[in-house]
Amino acid sequence: MSERIKTYAEFYEFYLGEHKKLGTRIFHFLGILFVFLVIGFVIYSGKERFLWYIPIFGYGFAWLSHAFIERNKPATFKYPLWSLLSDFKLFFELLIGKQKFNGK
Repeated sequence: MSERIKTYAEFYEFYLGEHKKLGTRIFHFLGILFVFLVIGFVIYSGKERFLWYIPIFGYGFAWLSHAFIERNKPATFKYPLWSLLSDFKLFFELLIGKQKFNGK
């Protein structure tokens, strides 16, 4: 990734390559699932003070998986918006079966 990626389509291919392992995909999926659960809880309960859990779950699960499972550097640091968008895209693609958890 020495050269800057210019299109989102190019980036998403790179992103998928950085998220091949089963554990990485599970951790990313759970992180985004917990983000949605926190948002739902806050909407239902009106307790906005729990919103600070969103980055903890969203980034925490992902970064742990990159450090200990995938053993690579998260794309978030170089491509923050595309990376965030891709986390949600991968979540929904895993949910509907377009992507597989085993990365194949």
